[in-house]
Amino acid sequence: MTEDFLLELRCEEIPARMQEKARTDLAQLFGERLKALNLPFESIESYATPRRLALIVRGVAAQTAAVSEERKGPRADAPAQAIEGFLRSTGLTREQLVARDDGKGNQVLFAVIDRPGVVAGSVLASAVGHVVHNFPWPKSMRWGDASLSTESLRWVRPLQGIIALLGDKLVPVETAGLKSGAQTVGHRFHHPGTITIGSAADYIEKLRACHVIVDGAERRGIIAVGAKMVAQMAGLTLVEDDGLLYENAGLTEWPVPMLGRFDEEFLSVPPEVIQLTARVNQKYFVCRDADGALANAFVCTANIDASDGGWKIIEGNQKVLAARLSDARFFYETDLKTRLEDLQPKLEKIVFHEKLGTVADKVDRVAKLARWLVEEGIVRGAPAKAGAQDSPSPDGFGLPLSQEHLADMAERAARLAKADLVTGMVGEFPELQGLMGGYYAAAQGEDPQVAEAVRDHYKPVGQGDDVPTAPVTVAVSLADKLDSLGRFFAIEETPTGSKDPFALRRAALAVLRIIRVAGLDFNIFEAIKAALYLGSHEIDDNDASSRTWRPIYTLNGFFLDRLRQMLRDEGKRFDLVNAVVEEGDIGFDVRRSIAACYALQSFLETDDGKNLLAGYKRAANILKKEDWSDAEQKTLSYTPEKEEAALIQALDSAAPQADAAIGREDFEGAMAALAGLRAPIDAFFEKVMVNEPGKREHRLALLARMRDAVHKVADFSKIEG
Repeated sequence: MTEDFLLELRCEEIPARMQEKARTDLAQLFGERLKALNLPFESIESYATPRRLALIVRGVAAQTAAVSEERKGPRADAPAQAIEGFLRSTGLTREQLVARDDGKGNQVLFAVIDRPGVVAGSVLASAVGHVVHNFPWPKSMRWGDASLSTESLRWVRPLQGIIALLGDKLVPVETAGLKSGAQTVGHRFHHPGTITIGSAADYIEKLRACHVIVDGAERRGIIAVGAKMVAQMAGLTLVEDDGLLYENAGLTEWPVPMLGRFDEEFLSVPPEVIQLTARVNQKYFVCRDADGALANAFVCTANIDASDGGWKIIEGNQKVLAARLSDARFFYETDLKTRLEDLQPKLEKIVFHEKLGTVADKVDRVAKLARWLVEEGIVRGAPAKAGAQDSPSPDGFGLPLSQEHLADMAERAARLAKADLVTGMVGEFPELQGLMGGYYAAAQGEDPQVAEAVRDHYKPVGQGDDVPTAPVTVAVSLADKLDSLGRFFAIEETPTGSKDPFALRRAALAVLRIIRVAGLDFNIFEAIKAALYLGSHEIDDNDASSRTWRPIYTLNGFFLDRLRQMLRDEGKRFDLVNAVVEEGDIGFDVRRSIAACYALQSFLETDDGKNLLAGYKRAANILKKEDWSDAEQKTLSYTPEKEEAALIQALDSAAPQADAAIGREDFEGAMAALAGLRAPIDAFFEKVMVNEPGKREHRLALLARMRDAVHKVADFSKIEG
């Protein structure tokens, strides 16, 4: 017969951000402990509210299974002291030992120890104590008189009560001066008194009757639906926010979404500021009107059913938000009084890194590098080319710009890009850096493309973030990231293992994504060199072994690793990535490598591709065995066999076509040209003997020529299959 076990650990308020992980940790730790103690059970459900963690273990067995343990002891004729020591360790008498032949004519003593099953209550009590004392809270505390000892219990907040019921029977547990019982409390305001729980079967519904919804998923559902409804009733659309949903559910046991309003005058503040003020400071959702603009409305989540419909609660929240928005408007209006270039001297007082100077120093480097990227023709004022996965905006790069004008704007944007770091608004909300600079640049009359570059130069920040495509933004964004990468690698502050304090992996991936989406002809090696030594005489182009070159090579390899990882994350086979992106490739072309990898994988999924790979492998194996590398075709001194002549003709046709396609970066076309070699190479191996005297050298050269034609697309020797 099985029963359900209920455990509730009630305490003072658990921070909302910790609840979901704590719930999953409780279920995992308790389940692992029961398995370690050999107590069978069917499943575990866990719950969290601001004031409690709870779990229900379904189908708990009545006791652990009885076990029989057999231990080998000394020989039967061993000294008495050895036998007595074995008896003490097993707790048995001499008569209870069993003598067995060991196959060598010796009698060896064995102890057979039968251990009866342990009742479930004892096992559960032990498991509760173990889990409570080993719970992995990210932050915890001691309290009361016991806190004077470092051995006292640590918990996220002071523990106030424990319920431990197996079926309807109490499981005695004592920890931190608390004894388990069957009582808990309901909602702090609606039902502050005690509740007696009968068993796991009535726990959830009894608490619901006392205005406590223990299931966080249910609370999130109530908030999500309720918030949408109150917004729709006002003719608005809720701006959904999963993080805010979890946080509100973690702050309430009886959530009630309510719609409030704020003064329309606050809409003069940028909408991102209003949303961040509402979200971060007050945990409110915001709404949009029918035109998609931010509305002067918010949705808060009360933790109480108000008899007046919640008007007093809404009024109180409106007053608090109004005060917050007044502060935000003050920061915004004050910031607008100072031009961004007038803030630049303050950047000289902010240390970027102790070994890399101030933010002002970084701004100067980025401005020069942004101009270089344009002047070298890497970033051009022309429509962007689409990448293999990402694609640019429909407008491409917008209206054509002269390179000189584009270079001026890129440098101007770079010199203004970090100025908002010393504004009041960014000081209050660091998350708005860049964004506020864009607003301030536009307000002071900067060219829209400069303002856009100031706003978006940090992008892309994460995997789902937009990739900039406007040329001014591309130049500044690339320059900013290349400068950080180059400089940190130069002082050997590189990522190690899981540690990447300066987010250099993310920066490298962002560079690759920008190159891809913008369709840039980009030599990584030259760009790294410029990022480190632009306008400097520190580097000797004639001495690639000098110490100044070391960070360039290291960072080039780092970019290679990031590109390979990016392609693998997109589902490209490991071996195909290696075939296209070679280890140690210096100055590789990002866009060409990506296009080649996609084309190669598509080609090898066809019969032509699979058969060409098989033919290549056979040719490569023969060439390796014969230690042959010469692909130069000599004048024939014999009449070639039909299949040999067909392969020569096929190569004469396919190789130039593939070369031309590669020159156009049409890798699908190059693969299609090489596919024409499939039938001739198959027939050649079937009918022609390669090592025939007098013909061997010519035929090996023919195979080498076929191998080299394929290698111009990818190194097929690294492809499995």
